Amino acid sequence: MTRSSSANCRLEPEMWSNFRFKKPRLPTMEPAEHPECELVGDAQGDPGGFVVAEESLQKLSEGLTRHYLPNLKRLQRALGELTQNQSVLLDTLGQENVKFQEFRAAGNVSTMLTEAKAYQQKLVNIRREMISLHERTNRLKKRAMKLQQQKQKDELKQEEQREKELQREKSLLAKPAKRS
Repeated sequence: MTRSSSANCRLEPEMWSNFRFKKPRLPTMEPAEHPECELVGDAQGDPGGFVVAEESLQKLSEGLTRHYLPNLKRLQRALGELTQNQSVLLDTLGQENVKFQEFRAAGNVSTMLTEAKAYQQKLVNIRREMISLHERTNRLKKRAMKLQQQKQKDELKQEEQREKELQREKSLLAKPAKRS
């Protein structure tokens, strides 16, 4: 079975046919046919089973092993592939879980970005207000300076006016005549 993607971890239908076991065709044993086997029974004549010679036992076990070994090896390979596919599936699920957690964290990030935009707008509004206040303050300072200059000019004019009036009054005051 070839692995086309990490999500494709199922066994193909033709693989299942490999798991069917055929019934073993074991030779029937009759004591008369096989002299190496000896029939054992109890005192009443009830046969308890066969006692088999060591060589026959060896041949039987080899035959049984030859019969089941290919199926067992096929099963072992299939289980190995299944285990490998399972590990791939686990890795894929782990990666998807990480992506899901990142997506959830991204949801928090989008909320934070929305809040950041709102705070950015507040900062822009505060900046505009500060610029407006700065301009108004500068205009008020200029006006206060002009008013102060005007006041100083007016005070200077008044002072000059008073001096002129004092000089005029002095000039209008009668001066005593000189006696000659």
